[in-house]
Amino acid sequence: MLRTTAVIFDWAGTTVDFGSLAPVRALQKLFAGRGIEVTEQEARHDMGIHKKDHIRALLSRKTAGQPSETIVEALFAEFIPMQTESLVDCSAVIPGVAETAQKLRARGIRIGSTTGYTRPMLEVLLARAAKEGYAPDCALCPDDAGAGRPWPWMCYLAAIEMRTYPMYTMVKIGDTISDIEEGLNAGMWTVGVARTGNMIGLTEQQLTGLTIAEQAARLSAGHRKLSAAGAHYTIDGVADFYPLLEQIEERLARGERP
Repeated sequence: MLRTTAVIFDWAGTTVDFGSLAPVRALQKLFAGRGIEVTEQEARHDMGIHKKDHIRALLSRKTAGQPSETIVEALFAEFIPMQTESLVDCSAVIPGVAETAQKLRARGIRIGSTTGYTRPMLEVLLARAAKEGYAPDCALCPDDAGAGRPWPWMCYLAAIEMRTYPMYTMVKIGDTISDIEEGLNAGMWTVGVARTGNMIGLTEQQLTGLTIAEQAARLSAGHRKLSAAGAHYTIDGVADFYPLLEQIEERLARGERP
């Protein structure tokens, strides 16, 4: 029987930073410094892609034109220290992540990760996550593979580094549309995370402060968006993933492929 060989997790909003707040705050601060107001919804629109691409896309929409690469590079240079500072405050491991990773390893499953952050930003996350019990076997950023999401290159490189194959025995888990596209383009099973990340965009305290009806409505909308993007499964958070392994492996046994 075919077994799952690896699971590749996203970072912000999936394994750390409940609500995926760090990138939003940094982007809003960056553009505010140039006299451009960016709403939280606008900042979240392209979440998950390489941060330079994210800045380029956001600038294009806000200025109604194709920005020069000189301006994009200047903004990106300003953004890096802002994002790094924001990560220090918003990088706690989400409850249930470390425990889920331990269960996966007990089954012989490798743990990988991909992100839209740069390598220095990723190193900040890796250091804190390790102290809180989560340390993936492989952690890649767009510069490692030559391009970020939705391209599948980071997932391919992760498979090479972890020595896992075929791609259809691997699972990609993330909280953004670009995460789902990345996994699908790589030929992997994809799982969307609705509650802890970009789809809702609230801290755990903010979310639980809503009425039960409001929470349910937002959660339902998040699941629908991720499913519409092509996710094979959607879950509230990483803590809910482990039971899905049996379902995925049963589908593999029947000859199904992502």
